[in-house]
Amino acid sequence: MRLFVVLIGLVLASPLAAAERMVAPGTGSLAAAIAGAAPGDVLTLSDGAYLGPVTIDRSLAIAGPRGAVVDGEGLGSVMTITASDVRLTGFTVTGSGRVNENLDAGVKIEKGADRARIEKLHVTGNMHGIDVHGGRDAVVAGNEITGLDSPRMNERGNGIYVWNSPGTLLENNVIRFGRDGIFSNASSNSIYRGNVMRDLRFAVHFMYTRNTEVSGNISIGNHLGFAIMFSNQAKILNNMSLGDREHGLMLNYANNADVTGNLVRGGTKKCFFIYNAHKNLIWDNRFEGCGIGIHFTAGSEKNVLTGNAFIANREQVKYVGTRNMEWSHEGRGNFWSDHPAFDLNGDGIADSFYRPNDLMDQILWSQPAASLLIGSPAVQLVRWSQRDFPATLPGGVRDSAPLMHPLTIAVPPEILGYEAEAAGRWATGNYDDTDPDNLSAH
Repeated sequence: MRLFVVLIGLVLASPLAAAERMVAPGTGSLAAAIAGAAPGDVLTLSDGAYLGPVTIDRSLAIAGPRGAVVDGEGLGSVMTITASDVRLTGFTVTGSGRVNENLDAGVKIEKGADRARIEKLHVTGNMHGIDVHGGRDAVVAGNEITGLDSPRMNERGNGIYVWNSPGTLLENNVIRFGRDGIFSNASSNSIYRGNVMRDLRFAVHFMYTRNTEVSGNISIGNHLGFAIMFSNQAKILNNMSLGDREHGLMLNYANNADVTGNLVRGGTKKCFFIYNAHKNLIWDNRFEGCGIGIHFTAGSEKNVLTGNAFIANREQVKYVGTRNMEWSHEGRGNFWSDHPAFDLNGDGIADSFYRPNDLMDQILWSQPAASLLIGSPAVQLVRWSQRDFPATLPGGVRDSAPLMHPLTIAVPPEILGYEAEAAGRWATGNYDDTDPDNLSAH
């Protein structure tokens, strides 16, 4: 008898079998199908237009081919998810409103809509592409997101916006146009990996984000690659910045980050910019062909730099300060392509230390007009005295154990074409619309 009661209870507690419902194109047809569906149902779309914004207020799966187009007709967000365990797969989402202040988006995941899965959608022609706005443990994977290409970049929306949404996974998305590829604000404990981002302001932009991994992403032809700002415990691993304009990597008020395995190359003004950032581990990265290899400023302290390669940068290091900075760790420094060194014992460590800057460099940075005197006897005398009498040197960067050989980081063959397309784009034209050094523009 007891077993019978238990079995009856299990049957009553179990949901009815999920139904698959075909939804025909038309105005309001998708909204009506959602209203008539039971939790767990699968709504299948076909080629054609599904007009009107929709709200998904129950746990459903909606799937369809690329030719099935959900169109918001310019009214707010196209698809707003308010229930947990919703899955969207395969179709096209377009036609959001254009009100940036309202975060109009192709897909919006609201607070309480946990465990949403947004996969293989074509999201195009929206203010923001996908807005993860409070929902926990969302998965946004394999989507193609094409943002607005309007003249003023700062007035566009982001490809993916993550706000206060712990546990988010952003993986293998392709994002082009818009403002920032991924903008993560006040969020935590997430992973953003394998995304390709082109023709944007920032590829990845952190504000007040903590304990989040950014790995295996590729930034091509953007104004700035990876901007980690006012954030803590970020892992910036194995990313690429190819042909970006201002900075490949930036740590601004960012602490306790692990930055390793990254490649920056292609004419960027600054491969790596560190501003008031502390206790960061920066190791085994390759910075190549930039105006400045690394710009280190604003009292950044207790950072470890080791195993990095600085190759053919016009200026390897820009550091203005009076403190002595040692850029080697446990007997292992960095590779410097302009260091004419020997290694008589063959241990891979140069026999002489490397010092990238002297007093005249610091004068030229703070007083550019002094460059008119660069060839004067007085300047040559100062540099001779610093070379032969090291005690006259000011504080600055010193690498006591430079490496003899650089690490190599290969670019995937399918990305080389995109890199070639972006090459040289910043040599001409007017790009004053966006200023990555204006840190108030978020």
